[in-house]
Amino acid sequence: MSTDSYADSRDTTEGRVYTVSGGDWDDVLSDATHDERVVINMGPQHPSTHGVLRLVLELEGEIVTQGRAVIGYLHTGIEKNAEYRTWTQGVTFVTRMDYLAPLHNETAYCMAVEKLLGVEAPRRAQVIRVLLMELNRISSHLVCLATGGMELGALTGMTAGFREREEVLHLLEFLTGLRMNHAFIRPGGVAQDLPEGYEQKIRDFIKVMDSRLPQYDKLLTGQPIWKNRLAGVGYVPLDGCLQLGLTGPILRSAGLPWDLRKVEPYCGYEEYDFEVPVETAGDCFARYKIRLAEIHESLKLVAQCLDKLEPGAVMVEDAKIAWPAQLTIGADGMGNSLEHVRKIMGQSMESLIHHFKLVTEGFDVPAGQVYVPIESPRGELGYHLVSDGGTRPMRVHVREPSFVNLQAMPAMSEGGQVADVIAAVASIDPVMGGVDR
Repeated sequence: MSTDSYADSRDTTEGRVYTVSGGDWDDVLSDATHDERVVINMGPQHPSTHGVLRLVLELEGEIVTQGRAVIGYLHTGIEKNAEYRTWTQGVTFVTRMDYLAPLHNETAYCMAVEKLLGVEAPRRAQVIRVLLMELNRISSHLVCLATGGMELGALTGMTAGFREREEVLHLLEFLTGLRMNHAFIRPGGVAQDLPEGYEQKIRDFIKVMDSRLPQYDKLLTGQPIWKNRLAGVGYVPLDGCLQLGLTGPILRSAGLPWDLRKVEPYCGYEEYDFEVPVETAGDCFARYKIRLAEIHESLKLVAQCLDKLEPGAVMVEDAKIAWPAQLTIGADGMGNSLEHVRKIMGQSMESLIHHFKLVTEGFDVPAGQVYVPIESPRGELGYHLVSDGGTRPMRVHVREPSFVNLQAMPAMSEGGQVADVIAAVASIDPVMGGVDR
């Protein structure tokens, strides 16, 4: 009996594709030859591909014999767009790249601009940056746990993860004015000081998180189904991680305690007391445990930031860089307050012209190029900026960890089952905004 009697077929660039439309299933199975492999598309519109990601999987039965990641469905051209804006306006673009870690993108970009300028943000601004980044790391890891739980069928894990993330986003909105895409961290410091009552709000948040985090151990860590679903799945050994350039929780799950906050400290991280969680199993379960442990460490860092916040400036003194100067928010929560506008308008005509030119044209940055890496929730996030001495970047290029880490998908998936592809991709935690920037 030929295959044509029950299934139409056509040859595509990905191999032969059959359209099965009924027939006797026993006949189909008995007639199927073992060298026939099925090529399926998983995504880009799929609830379990962790974003707008297309996976082309070649299957033999339930086993994945080949996996390929197809990217580019979310392309935004952020790096190129940043070359057509002033150095300060660039912040509003890069914050939309890895949209789950906007504050890490802002910090890395601004640190690179500051390195070109030869300036350093004031101490209070540095502590505020660490505070915001660690809150952002918590919210990012919570999304990873929540979406990973959803994709594997642990729906309560999803609702709990998003419930806690909402607490973080409420707090970030209180501190910066926005839940996401803050553009709060600027070259030279931060846009404005923290609002009144910030300390109590943050301490309340830490109390809530400390009470809720143990629930994750009950709900997931100690749950046999969850553990069986992740343990031994998506294995990548340490040498594989190094060959593929993987960083972040994936690298630390294979046994290497590589965290840029420890090995190449920035923003004063060397003053803080925290651990770098490490596992040796190199599988999905190890990555899950690392992210959960990192949330605990980030809460410790947030508490230390409160103790280190001393009164002082939050923007460099240089009036040629400091924009917007001492911004105060209006009653609508968006524009400048009337007092702030009166202050600017009430100064000399020269200072008003200077303020206008600084906002519209931006400041010159000395010619040169820099690369500044930081530890984002997904690994090494580095900004390579090139200046030709003008008011706009000549080149912006980002070493985006999601883009590099996504290479591990075939290594994690091939030889395993289709269902394990979902666990593997969830454990990579790629953010497609960063991949397709």
